Amino acid sequence: MRNIVKVTRRGQTTIPTNIRKKLNIKEGDYLLVETDGNRIIFTPILNLEQLSGFLADKADVEAVKKEIEELRREY
Repeated sequence: MRNIVKVTRRGQTTIPTNIRKKLNIKEGDYLLVETDGNRIIFTPILNLEQLSGFLADKADVEAVKKEIEELRREY
């Protein structure tokens, strides 16, 4: 799937609707931004609710929340 987007003078761009729908990206979601050579890669990051469901059998959800909050404070 390819689209052409324009970068604003503030460095912002809009993810096309068809891509947002396909990847279930909603307002307020976070994306990991990386470069690979001359490419920019945006990867959706799971939100806390999705992570808690994914990690329910693997980790203590409250411990994960606490760790995330500590990391946020560091930045």
